[in-house]
Amino acid sequence: MRRIIVIAAAGLSLAGCSSFSLDSFKSAPPPMQVQLDSAPQGADAVTSLGPGCKTPCSVSVPTPEANFTVTFNMPKFQPATVPVTVTRTPGDFTSPATATLDPSPVFAELQPAGPPPRAHKAMRPKKKKPKPAAAAAPAAAPDAAFPAPSAAPPPAAAAPSR
Repeated sequence: MRRIIVIAAAGLSLAGCSSFSLDSFKSAPPPMQVQLDSAPQGADAVTSLGPGCKTPCSVSVPTPEANFTVTFNMPKFQPATVPVTVTRTPGDFTSPATATLDPSPVFAELQPAGPPPRAHKAMRPKKKKPKPAAAAAPAAAPDAAFPAPSAAPPPAAAAPSR
């Protein structure tokens, strides 16, 4: 008899409670597996939810309530962050709540890091240093094989026509 009174009292207290909800009977959604990959492989991938691993890999995360990001890092490469969209479908008594991720698997292509390629500079001709007047060479004879640099150039010869 005592059991019946306790059960009845518990039932009345639940019935009189205005904050009673059937949501308390729903189970928590199971953790989700997130597939992570990168090019090149072997990058450190970390989710904004906490878990991380070396690509290619899979991490288990609690079913996210909102969108999150995955950041990929690898030495000698620029880091990359990929946003992940979470789409939730509420469940009912007959089916559990579900969540889908986009993109799935989460993939990042890492770009090489390093200094930008150097641009080739145009070469400037060297400036000729003026010779001091005292060190000037004496003028060579006009019939010499190599005339003095200060001498006037010989008249141009006519080029043969083809």
